[in-house]
Amino acid sequence: MSNDQFQVKFWGVRGSIPVSGPEFDRYGGNTSCIEVRCGDHLMIFDAGSGLREAGFAMLNEGVTHVDLFFSHCHYDHIIGLPFFKAIYYPSINVNIWSGHLNGKMSTKEMVDQFISPPWFPVKTDICQATMNFRDFRAGDTLSPHSGVRIKTYMLNHPGGAIGYRIEWEGRAIALVFDIEHIPGTHDPVALEMMKGADLAIYDCTYNEDEMQRFKGFGHSTWQHGTELAKMAGTKRFALFHHAPSRTDEQLGKMEKDAQAAFPGAFAARDNQVVDI
Repeated sequence: MSNDQFQVKFWGVRGSIPVSGPEFDRYGGNTSCIEVRCGDHLMIFDAGSGLREAGFAMLNEGVTHVDLFFSHCHYDHIIGLPFFKAIYYPSINVNIWSGHLNGKMSTKEMVDQFISPPWFPVKTDICQATMNFRDFRAGDTLSPHSGVRIKTYMLNHPGGAIGYRIEWEGRAIALVFDIEHIPGTHDPVALEMMKGADLAIYDCTYNEDEMQRFKGFGHSTWQHGTELAKMAGTKRFALFHHAPSRTDEQLGKMEKDAQAAFPGAFAARDNQVVDI
């Protein structure tokens, strides 16, 4: 019997920097890391601090092959990679993909730079896993496994960021972060990514009343995201990339407000599993 499981697990949902403390217990404090299962295939999107726990779970399960995709290489999206235990095991095969620096730096060069002194005590030559580096450009459609189609997009973010639309067995997940919307307009790239998606995971760092203060920071709001979700016919909408200062109480209110605007909305939590 074929395994048609299509599942998301959130290992990290924060933006900017990991946080801890009792006021962050409910939604969690790890930075961006999302696991996607397509049948027997395991893919991870972004290497934030949540990647450490994702790696332990993967090894405990006996998984030996994983694809790791970067949206971009700002600190909060890469900080977990040196602590991803899988890269130190000779039995593991890791494909590492990136496209936001196409023409400027390869995926291998990017990884070699941030796993090296003085930023980290050792270089990547300590890694015993088979690490295969895959470069692409925004707009490419990737096929990491049979039947898995991943469309790639360049998002409006300082230095660029790749958005991913993962399609499997007639279902779709849109990863729309990090992205900044332009007030009064609806980003056609975001709309295309979210069109008919079963789940859209969207950058909801701010409220609309905060946007003027943070113009140019590269992030969006739940208000704008739910507008896009309605226009695009998205089924479910995950608030993601929570501001590091946003407490559980504040996120709970944001979640309720978002659900009033779009019933399929929810605020993503560390360790939350969503079946598509």
